[in-house]
Amino acid sequence: MKKLFNSKEKMPDDMIDGFIAAYPGLVCRGANPRVVRRRSLRTDDGKVALLIGNGSGHEPIAMGFVGEGLLDANVVGDVFAAPSPDAILDGITEVCGSAGAVLLISRHEGDVINGNAAALMAQDDGHNVQPLLMYDDISSAPKGQEADRRGAAGTMFIYKILGAAAEQGMQIDDLMRLGEAVRAATRTLGAAVKPGVSPLTGAPMFTLPEDEIFIGMGVHGEPGVGRRKVGPVHALVGYMLDELLRDRPIAAGTPTVVLVNGAGGTTMMELLTVYGEVATQLAAHGITPIAPMIGSYSTTQEMGGFSISLFTPTPQMLDLWRAPHKAPQFPQISAQGG
Repeated sequence: MKKLFNSKEKMPDDMIDGFIAAYPGLVCRGANPRVVRRRSLRTDDGKVALLIGNGSGHEPIAMGFVGEGLLDANVVGDVFAAPSPDAILDGITEVCGSAGAVLLISRHEGDVINGNAAALMAQDDGHNVQPLLMYDDISSAPKGQEADRRGAAGTMFIYKILGAAAEQGMQIDDLMRLGEAVRAATRTLGAAVKPGVSPLTGAPMFTLPEDEIFIGMGVHGEPGVGRRKVGPVHALVGYMLDELLRDRPIAAGTPTVVLVNGAGGTTMMELLTVYGEVATQLAAHGITPIAPMIGSYSTTQEMGGFSISLFTPTPQMLDLWRAPHKAPQFPQISAQGG
């Protein structure tokens, strides 16, 4: 498949160039050119910094989420590769003030190893840095082994809620407890209908017969839990919701935020169709979705498919989820969504 780039080696750097050029009033590069940070930092005024390091190729997550009310910085790695511990340390040094920093780590092997190493290095340098591991993908480890699961699209609840809380002045220990509570209240399951193509190799990331759907495919093409035959959306959504609610039951009447995330090659027509089925079938359980988020935010190039995330917020979490922000590529969550 054709891809648009100048050279494979410069893809992340050219992407960052374009991002900075598009939003110069909101974001800028750090001293390390792979660090994208807020232009107007408040961490010298006692605000806890919030940042993450991750591989490129999944945009708009996480670079597009840098801005007031969300991330203070994103350390951008090579395509599908975690940034080095030294690069993440540069990002921490760039934004960490006296109140410390929460380093978000989506649970994938390279991210965990390099993120934890960077946090230890930063602590040795005198920074109060706390790593927060994020995971939500029910297909990647069984119930009871949640800490072994992969990070998936539901981690965006942590980005937004902790970003808003830090902006409002919440301190580091409370932010860590809040992040752990949001993580515990979130479950995600994905489905893939066609592979994305690696920009590095030009090859599909997996193979799939035309009449089959992968259930639980990871963001790097990691194997899912099984396959289903292609059929009507209501049947696929019904199966996925059954699995999500079996993993973490939700009582009737519980406020529930739904995130329908496109994998990169799925149209808004399809995503809205999926959301309509989710809303209808949750209503049959006595659950009314509120403040939904629908779109392609955590992507894998042009992979076809989507994920459903269910999140049961406290009133405080819901207020923070809906709080305004100035991150260029994260949506404004409307209170009119319920």
